[in-house]
Amino acid sequence: MLYKLDYDSPIGIIEITGTEKYITSILFPERELVEHKQVEQMPEIINTCYRELDEYFNGKRKDFTVAYHFEGTEFQNSVWQALTTVPFGKTASYKEIAQQIGNEKAVRAVGMTNSKNLISIIVPCHRVIGASGKLTGYAGGIWRKEWLLEHEKKDF
Repeated sequence: MLYKLDYDSPIGIIEITGTEKYITSILFPERELVEHKQVEQMPEIINTCYRELDEYFNGKRKDFTVAYHFEGTEFQNSVWQALTTVPFGKTASYKEIAQQIGNEKAVRAVGMTNSKNLISIIVPCHRVIGASGKLTGYAGGIWRKEWLLEHEKKDF
């Protein structure tokens, strides 16, 4: 069974989806109002994710511990795993991620895979930028990517 809970963040509603064992997505649904509210039988993993996101946005968390699960190819999973190694407050280029997974010619494929990341913020695809240092696409919108990167530059 899938459970949903909305977190009203400084950059809009974030919809947390998961099972009793792990988070399956953290997305920006582009709506103004919270639809999925806390219910008594909400699994602890959903509550933990909500709490960790709240701590992140309040400058009290740099790393996440909540369990999540991806459905993807071996290549996609390797890219998503590599994203988790980009430290808080830092960035990496698509080329650097491609090199990290041992396939430096796969820069475009890394970009496509990055755009399919369903675990926003916790798997920090917002930390991946163009080789020139320019902010490039972000499924949640470039303005959110810029906000997240600026947020992580603050001295907490």
